[in-house]
Amino acid sequence: MGYPMAQNISKFYKLKAYNRSSIKSKNLKKYNIYICRTIEQVCENCDFLITMLPGDKEVLDISKKLLVHMKKNSTIIDMSSTKVTTAQKVYTLLKKNNINFLDAPVSGGPEGAKKGSLAIMVGGDTKIYEKSKKLLRTMGNPTLVGKNGSGQIAKLCNQIIVGVTIGAVAEAIILFEKNGAKPTKLIEALRGGLADSLILKNHGLRMIKRDFKARGKNSTHLKDMQNILELSKKSNIELPLSRVIKKMFKNLCDRNLSNYDHSSIYKVISKQ
Repeated sequence: MGYPMAQNISKFYKLKAYNRSSIKSKNLKKYNIYICRTIEQVCENCDFLITMLPGDKEVLDISKKLLVHMKKNSTIIDMSSTKVTTAQKVYTLLKKNNINFLDAPVSGGPEGAKKGSLAIMVGGDTKIYEKSKKLLRTMGNPTLVGKNGSGQIAKLCNQIIVGVTIGAVAEAIILFEKNGAKPTKLIEALRGGLADSLILKNHGLRMIKRDFKARGKNSTHLKDMQNILELSKKSNIELPLSRVIKKMFKNLCDRNLSNYDHSSIYKVISKQ
């Protein structure tokens, strides 16, 4: 995700990049992106810094390091998917040290990252969002949804819809297949109707082709479903569909399919 996002930013801004695994970022040089060897180097004279990381631990760890090296009144934008409490902790930590922070998780997958069409859900102070909006638009369509942490809440809601819809598409594809019909015709027949969606077109086709190469990993979606249920418990809300979908992703991860695409929920429903 970070690689195509960096490419799109570099079309409009002077950019430096840092990755813990340098081999993943070395080809960014051809886009006139300067590759840094250390966190200190990437922070030097930096007005905006964007992080895109696997999870909460990495975000919390890197924030403590950035705190030391980022200049005052600069802005850190975290586009990772984390717990709401993680975004709130980072915001408080940085604000005490006069560094601005936005939580801005995304949806749209690698395809959306390449096209610069990601949905960007932003939580934070309005003034900081307004200063950051032009930068965020190089990667997609940003929306300020509320105060700090709200971006992560929006992402969790996104993942409820994505997870439940992938499950529904899998059930429909399986029902169609088992009754002797050609499933690609189902996708064609539903085009323009209420059931039509990107998930039907993209994930449905992956299920039909049994193409489970990861675009969105089962392990990542399981993490998100766990965070959803944790937040719902704290909010005293019962989310029965989310609970079922979480069990399905756990089933896949328990079967060593953590790194398969989340469309492989098809395998749980079809008992493969």
